Amino acid sequence: MSITAAKGFTAAGIAAGIKENGNPDLALVVNTGPRLAAAGVFTSNRVKAAPVLWSEQVLKGGQLSAVVLNSGGANACTGPKGFQDTHATAEKVAASLNTAGYDETGGHDAGTVAVCSTGLIGLLLPMDKVLPGVDKAVAQLSPHGGEKAAIAIKTTDSVHKTAQVTVGDTQAGGGWTVGGMAKGAGMLAPGLATMLVVLTTDADLPAEDLDAALRSATRTTFDRVDSDGCMSTNDTVLLLASGASGVVPEKDAFTEAVRTVCDDLARQLIGDAEGASKEIRIEVINAANEDDAVEVGRSIAGNNLLKCAVHGEDPNWGRVLSAIGTTSAAFEPDRLNVAINDVWVCKNGSFGEDRELVDMRYREVRITADLAAGDASAVIWSNDLTADYVHENSAYSS
Repeated sequence: MSITAAKGFTAAGIAAGIKENGNPDLALVVNTGPRLAAAGVFTSNRVKAAPVLWSEQVLKGGQLSAVVLNSGGANACTGPKGFQDTHATAEKVAASLNTAGYDETGGHDAGTVAVCSTGLIGLLLPMDKVLPGVDKAVAQLSPHGGEKAAIAIKTTDSVHKTAQVTVGDTQAGGGWTVGGMAKGAGMLAPGLATMLVVLTTDADLPAEDLDAALRSATRTTFDRVDSDGCMSTNDTVLLLASGASGVVPEKDAFTEAVRTVCDDLARQLIGDAEGASKEIRIEVINAANEDDAVEVGRSIAGNNLLKCAVHGEDPNWGRVLSAIGTTSAAFEPDRLNVAINDVWVCKNGSFGEDRELVDMRYREVRITADLAAGDASAVIWSNDLTADYVHENSAYSS
């Protein structure tokens, strides 16, 4: 049930006609309270889509009553008209919810409605389809609508992505849940990834606690997936709390639950990366500090020569060393060690075990880079580079 697994949420996913193929393309998530606390993190790209600019402003109040999401168009680089359209969409959501009687929390207004969009950059959304679509989505809101909402936000995704964690006994009144949905299959790069993510919880926590948990969780999950080194204009991750369980969880336990859901969704993003035939787990160990470990991991993940080698099932450890060498991390070249699928093919900066021992037939490939400079570590997830990826993205706008 993903985002509606937590009490206090309804959702819907419908076909509004934004996509010419008639597939579902508009989703709505509504928080029915009693609490409307929320937090969010957004792309660090300096070119931000209108929905990102709008939702950043809305989140300053620490409350969200609803989130409306569309696929089929990013509404990015669309000028003042694009921002006006975002505002109009939020206004429409609030008005439609109020008309339909969704006033459990005292009524809705545009200032508590986040807007998310995904799709091609540089095109205005067909508002003659979006606004009537909002009414249609409101009419279909349901505590069982989470899966339909997840389907409606897909773009090049081959599957919809959901996850949830429940802590304690919800039947006995002492449990609480974190649920989530995500879209993303390309342009996955740090800060965050190319994705829209909505997380919900029925835990009773204020916005500042949600913000702390979300930033801690995304730092080691969404911020550490890198499919193709490209950063989106629309990245958005939102966390909404209804408080409907009446349970105030311990902060560390809540943060871990949010991290677990984010990690699950992040793995699904990499698993569905455009054209990918391999998922690459890059673990950097014995770094001087965590920042060094992350920098090295990202350098390895972004090395296109290595990604091609992985696709060809070639344990080319030289390309790993080459990527490490472009970083500012602390290390001595003659102390570097590299393992591919647990075979240490490079030892002390030179050849190690026989590369013929490396079995790369399976989808997951594990690369371990030992910097021999400390005790810090980090894991970055990536994928191989394939002809299918090139084909999909060369034909994307059509």
